[in-house]
Amino acid sequence: MEKAEGAFLTISELAGELGLPQHILRYWETRFPQLRPLQRSGNRRYYRPADVALARRIHQLLNVEGFTVKGAQKALVDGNGAAPVAPSSAPAPVVPPVPPQQADLLARLLAIRTDLAKAIGD
Repeated sequence: MEKAEGAFLTISELAGELGLPQHILRYWETRFPQLRPLQRSGNRRYYRPADVALARRIHQLLNVEGFTVKGAQKALVDGNGAAPVAPSSAPAPVVPPVPPQQADLLARLLAIRTDLAKAIGD
Protein backbone atom coordinates (compact mmCIF):
# COMPACT_ATOMS: atom_id res chain seq x y z
CA MET A 1 0.00 0.00 0.00
CA GLU A 2 1.44 3.35 -1.11
CA LYS A 3 1.25 6.35 1.21
CA ALA A 4 -0.36 9.58 0.11
CA GLU A 5 1.86 12.44 -1.01
CA GLY A 6 2.78 14.54 2.01
CA ALA A 7 2.27 11.73 4.54
CA PHE A 8 4.81 11.30 7.30
CA LEU A 9 7.35 8.52 6.68
CA THR A 10 8.88 6.25 9.27
CA ILE A 11 12.63 5.84 9.38
CA SER A 12 12.37 2.42 7.74
CA GLU A 13 10.24 3.79 4.88
CA LEU A 14 12.63 6.68 4.23
CA ALA A 15 15.69 4.45 4.52
CA GLY A 16 14.14 2.05 2.03
CA GLU A 17 13.30 4.85 -0.38
CA LEU A 18 16.87 6.21 -0.27
CA GLY A 19 18.45 2.76 -0.29
CA LEU A 20 20.31 3.42 2.96
CA PRO A 21 20.50 1.67 6.31
CA GLN A 22 18.51 3.33 9.11
CA HIS A 23 21.61 4.12 11.15
CA ILE A 24 22.81 6.46 8.39
CA LEU A 25 19.67 8.58 8.79
CA ARG A 26 20.20 8.66 12.56
CA TYR A 27 23.82 9.72 11.95
CA TRP A 28 22.69 12.49 9.60
CA GLU A 29 20.45 13.82 12.38
CA THR A 30 23.60 14.35 14.49
CA ARG A 31 25.47 16.12 11.67
CA PHE A 32 22.70 18.17 10.05
CA PRO A 33 20.79 20.19 12.65
CA GLN A 34 18.14 21.05 10.05
CA LEU A 35 17.09 17.38 9.92
CA ARG A 36 14.81 16.94 12.93
CA PRO A 37 12.05 14.35 12.48
CA LEU A 38 9.24 14.09 15.00
CA GLN A 39 9.98 11.56 17.72
CA ARG A 40 7.08 9.78 19.37
CA SER A 41 6.99 7.31 22.22
CA GLY A 42 9.82 4.82 22.12
CA ASN A 43 11.84 7.30 20.00
CA ARG A 44 9.93 6.33 16.87
CA ARG A 45 10.89 8.77 14.15
CA TYR A 46 8.38 10.28 11.74
CA TYR A 47 9.78 12.33 8.87
CA ARG A 48 7.62 15.23 7.71
CA PRO A 49 7.57 16.15 4.00
CA ALA A 50 10.17 18.90 4.62
CA ASP A 51 12.40 16.39 6.45
CA VAL A 52 12.01 13.92 3.58
CA ALA A 53 13.01 16.59 1.04
CA LEU A 54 16.03 17.53 3.15
CA ALA A 55 17.08 13.88 3.55
CA ARG A 56 16.81 13.43 -0.22
CA ARG A 57 18.97 16.52 -0.75
CA ILE A 58 21.57 15.34 1.77
CA HIS A 59 21.61 11.96 0.02
CA GLN A 60 22.07 13.73 -3.33
CA LEU A 61 24.95 15.83 -2.01
CA LEU A 62 26.76 13.00 -0.23
CA ASN A 63 26.14 9.95 -2.38
CA VAL A 64 25.58 11.33 -5.87
CA GLU A 65 27.56 14.56 -6.05
CA GLY A 66 30.37 13.28 -3.81
CA PHE A 67 30.37 16.00 -1.13
CA THR A 68 31.97 15.30 2.23
CA VAL A 69 29.73 15.69 5.29
CA LYS A 70 31.44 19.00 6.06
CA GLY A 71 30.99 20.15 2.44
CA ALA A 72 27.34 19.15 2.43
CA GLN A 73 26.78 21.02 5.71
CA LYS A 74 28.33 24.14 4.19
CA ALA A 75 26.34 23.78 0.97
CA LEU A 76 23.08 23.51 2.89
CA VAL A 77 23.90 26.49 5.13
CA ASP A 78 25.10 28.65 2.22
CA GLY A 79 22.01 27.82 0.19
CA ASN A 80 24.03 26.15 -2.60
CA GLY A 81 22.55 22.86 -1.54
CA ALA A 82 18.97 24.03 -1.54
CA ALA A 83 16.66 21.30 -2.61
CA PRO A 84 16.07 21.27 -6.32
CA VAL A 85 12.58 22.04 -7.47
CA ALA A 86 10.80 18.79 -8.10
CA PRO A 87 9.11 18.48 -11.45
CA SER A 88 5.39 18.85 -11.09
CA SER A 89 2.47 17.92 -13.21
CA ALA A 90 1.58 21.60 -13.57
CA PRO A 91 2.14 23.04 -17.04
CA ALA A 92 5.19 25.19 -17.65
CA PRO A 93 4.62 28.92 -17.32
CA VAL A 94 3.67 30.69 -20.50
CA VAL A 95 6.44 32.96 -21.78
CA PRO A 96 5.05 36.12 -23.36
CA PRO A 97 6.11 36.85 -26.94
CA VAL A 98 9.15 39.07 -27.39
CA PRO A 99 8.38 42.48 -28.92
CA PRO A 100 9.97 43.02 -32.37
CA GLN A 101 12.45 45.62 -31.05
CA GLN A 102 13.75 43.22 -28.42
CA ALA A 103 13.85 40.33 -30.87
CA ASP A 104 16.05 42.40 -33.19
CA LEU A 105 18.33 43.36 -30.29
CA LEU A 106 18.50 39.74 -29.14
CA ALA A 107 19.47 38.60 -32.66
CA ARG A 108 22.23 41.23 -32.84
CA LEU A 109 23.57 40.28 -29.40
CA LEU A 110 23.63 36.59 -30.34
CA ALA A 111 25.55 37.46 -33.52
CA ILE A 112 28.08 39.47 -31.48
CA ARG A 113 28.45 36.58 -29.07
CA THR A 114 29.08 34.19 -31.95
CA ASP A 115 31.68 36.54 -33.42
CA LEU A 116 33.43 36.88 -30.07
CA ALA A 117 33.47 33.10 -29.60
CA LYS A 118 35.05 32.70 -33.05
CA ALA A 119 37.64 35.40 -32.29
CA ILE A 120 38.62 33.73 -29.01
CA GLY A 121 38.79 30.33 -30.66
CA ASP A 122 41.12 31.54 -33.45
